[in-house]
Amino acid sequence: MKEAEKFHFRAMLDEDWQEVAKLIHHSTNSWYLANGKNIIFKGPESDTLLFCEVYEDLDRGCCLIAECKETGKIAGSCFYHPRKTHMSLGIMNVSPDFFGQGIAGSLLKRIIGIAEDQSLPVRLVSSAQNLDSFSLYSRQGFAPTQAFQDMYLEVPKEGLDIELFSELRVANAHMEDVEDMAELEKNLCGIERKKDFQYFIENKKGIWKTVLCRNDQGQLLGFLSSVDHQACRMIGPGVAEDEKVAVSMLADQLENFRGKTPVFLLPVSAKLAVQSAYSWGARNCEIHFSQCNGDYQPPKGVVMPTFMPETS
Repeated sequence: MKEAEKFHFRAMLDEDWQEVAKLIHHSTNSWYLANGKNIIFKGPESDTLLFCEVYEDLDRGCCLIAECKETGKIAGSCFYHPRKTHMSLGIMNVSPDFFGQGIAGSLLKRIIGIAEDQSLPVRLVSSAQNLDSFSLYSRQGFAPTQAFQDMYLEVPKEGLDIELFSELRVANAHMEDVEDMAELEKNLCGIERKKDFQYFIENKKGIWKTVLCRNDQGQLLGFLSSVDHQACRMIGPGVAEDEKVAVSMLADQLENFRGKTPVFLLPVSAKLAVQSAYSWGARNCEIHFSQCNGDYQPPKGVVMPTFMPETS
């Protein structure tokens, strides 16, 4: 039976959230277990509703699902995020019950088509250890642009005693900072995602924190967000003009996770930042690549991506 006869591809509806959350939870954990690793989502399936909630807050109607015509079950899902400068591919999952039927490739091709209609490059961050996923993207024209060390740190309940650079000032971001944040990222990375920063700072869910780093003259040198939720404790996204700025913001964010274990991504080339994280007790857990299909501006400074939300 041909793919077109087996699956119906459509936008996710509100009534699909529970099933998509279950798919994300089960599919992700199944892959890690099958490859001899610890599961990612340790709580109940309801935790991964976070992806539906946040991604629909940001980009309503931008989750494509594959529905089995015979059973009515959701066989696969993929979120995507249109921005002025690019299309970002979010979390993609296929049910283990439907592996090997070309669902991931079909979802990807359809989203690339949406991006091409808008003349946008497509960007993503994917695991270097999942070769099936890497092959899927490379066959569709994606090429790696940067490699990142996934690191985690068990932050003591009393916090970390970190000596920061005296010439730098880290403080919480406010809504009036959004324009400067967007301009800085555009200059450093060539992308614009103002709506994401507004969403983080507005923080209606009470799970986000965003900080800025400025020098003594008040010049904005970087920003860094984080999410603290049982489904995802992660620091990012953020950009910094140099590694000292990145280290200063990371140290500040880690204080928000006392008694918890956040994950963060650092470029493998960011030696000062990586060595600083090691000195605080961080350990490696995975490697990820940023990839792009289409026009790409090599970043300046330090980029710290995230998986929540994945807007590259």
